Amino acid sequence: MQKTGLVLSACARTWKSVRMASSGVARLNPLENKVALVTASTDGIGLAIAQRLAQDGARVVLSSRKQENVDRAVAALQGEGLSVTGTVCHVGKAEDRERLVATAVKLHGGVDILISNAAVNPVFGNIMDVTEEVWDKLWMGKEREESIKETMQIRRLGKPEDCAGIVSFLCSEDASYITGETVVVGGGTPSRL
Repeated sequence: MQKTGLVLSACARTWKSVRMASSGVARLNPLENKVALVTASTDGIGLAIAQRLAQDGARVVLSSRKQENVDRAVAALQGEGLSVTGTVCHVGKAEDRERLVATAVKLHGGVDILISNAAVNPVFGNIMDVTEEVWDKLWMGKEREESIKETMQIRRLGKPEDCAGIVSFLCSEDASYITGETVVVGGGTPSRL
């Protein structure tokens, strides 16, 4: 029995080192020399993605509809020593989109990575017909939150950082052989794709 335990322990250590070696854990700056443009990136998931891309070596141009949001996010990320710039961009306006790309080209010579993170209101129709539930959107109270967590395999709500890692991976050379796949970052929630 003791011999079996030693063998299993040795196998586990070996497997861990193989996984770490194959996953590139020791590799630094997988996005070095890449320029990333991230829309709606001054808060939430967009900010987490911008931060992770910059941590992984990319030079990031972030954007938001409001200058004060851009200034705040750029200052925070530059305060971490990250290579980040930003500009105002409302993705619904062609001139703003053109300025965003032009900023990246002027500052960094081009764009290697584009993360289209901007979202829109999920309701179409007369604003007067919108229910309170829709106005409240993302989590409607502790009871509803708990019932949602019960349907999830990992029993917790996601955080913006949960999306950032997979985005960085998909932008890296480690994902160069992945095409046309759907990756669900949903904590084990049954997806309906």
